[in-house]
Amino acid sequence: MSFIPPASTGCIRWRILILLLPGVLLIGCQSYEAAPLDIHDYRSSFEDRIDETETVTAFAERLNATDEAINRGFDPSDGICSAEGEVLALFYNNRLRIARLEAGVALATLETAGLWDDPVFGFDAAEILSPTTTPFEWGAMGSLTIPISGRLDIEKQRAGAAYEAELRTIVDAEWRTRADLRKSWARWAAASEHLLLIDELIVKLKEINSQADLLMKAGEINRVERRLLKIELADRLVQASEVELQALNALNDLLDVMGLPPSAGPLLIPEFPAIEHPEVPNTTERLIQSNTELAVRFAEYETAEETLRLEIRKQFPDIVIGSGYGTQFNDQRVMFGLSIPIPILNANRAAIAEAAARREVVRAAAETTFESLYRKLETANAALLLKQNQRNQYTDVIVPLLSAQNEDLRKIAELGELDMFVLLETVNRTVQTKQRLIDLRVEELDATIMVHEILGPAIPMDPAPTMNRHNTNTTDSDKDNTFVAGGRK
Repeated sequence: MSFIPPASTGCIRWRILILLLPGVLLIGCQSYEAAPLDIHDYRSSFEDRIDETETVTAFAERLNATDEAINRGFDPSDGICSAEGEVLALFYNNRLRIARLEAGVALATLETAGLWDDPVFGFDAAEILSPTTTPFEWGAMGSLTIPISGRLDIEKQRAGAAYEAELRTIVDAEWRTRADLRKSWARWAAASEHLLLIDELIVKLKEINSQADLLMKAGEINRVERRLLKIELADRLVQASEVELQALNALNDLLDVMGLPPSAGPLLIPEFPAIEHPEVPNTTERLIQSNTELAVRFAEYETAEETLRLEIRKQFPDIVIGSGYGTQFNDQRVMFGLSIPIPILNANRAAIAEAAARREVVRAAAETTFESLYRKLETANAALLLKQNQRNQYTDVIVPLLSAQNEDLRKIAELGELDMFVLLETVNRTVQTKQRLIDLRVEELDATIMVHEILGPAIPMDPAPTMNRHNTNTTDSDKDNTFVAGGRK
């Protein structure tokens, strides 16, 4: 029988610590909690959105908007105007909700970036089965990576750049949402006015048909001419149904941008948004400094820069140190270990080459985005000038001619010599002119909104294209550039 000497008190403590170490390490692990998806509950909250005025009002007070109409206050109790609709769209728009949640993913990465690698615990044991006097052998080893390369700091900075890119994406989505809201509101207001015009035309056509009945009885028009007037009235009645459907579709599109249920439709006020053409001394410089889409490209380039810097830093090694305790051949042993990789074969070359190539892709994306925006701005300005000239042509030439025509027809009617078909043609042309003026107003607003959208908000957007900040903290000015400052998630 072999003799195993009793272990010392220090050895026993080592053994107890080694046995308890795995349990201690598991204490820091998180547990899973299920979060079921309940669409029925979401449907109830969706229907109640328009009644949550207190939450939206508090949100409106935090908006950093340059539009004075929004700053005058938010009170939907007397109806929702287009400026108040922008507040609701910034709060409830579905695309903005997704963008904010995506930014939450990047924020979670930022908050957990740059952490040390978990220590590694290992245990080895051996039992020799051949007839010997060798006792049971075992050994326990723990190792820890010491990040002397500075990689973790760059990981934080890279995560900060990625989070900033997501914040700029939110700003861009908010700016586009405001533009989409204004366009949709103008189209719905135009459709509502078209519906009023067609109803006005139908009333006049009914009056003309009543007069035609009297003229037919007097023998001044024949049956064929009388039938043409009936056909015109019937056709306009069908057209009224089509215009009503167009107004309904325009309203649904507007509610979709606002993120509101159909029950909120009656609360909206059919008005054209009040938008003035921005006076900017240097439009190109304003585009570079303030365009929200270009700001996203700048932030993406900063992320690509930090990614390349991180991959280059990864080729510098970190030290792994370890220590442990065990027994072998009845000997109690305390073990130490040290390892460091030598970057001469791999040196992270593949990742560095890929990151460098990706940076050039992002650079090209920023440059081509600027090209596209530059052309769009020129086109929008030209379209705005063209639509203004067309509207002036209608108001200065065509409208006065139609007014004179209607006045002459009124005088002729007083003499009892009215031509029903000349009257019909004049009525139709008058309505068509009013409809065209409405459409030109929408097209002029579209061009103005496009100019606003391309030039961006009055405040400059960060990051600047020539700045490499290496800053992982989100400042107050960064939050100010996000119009919602924490909307509905």
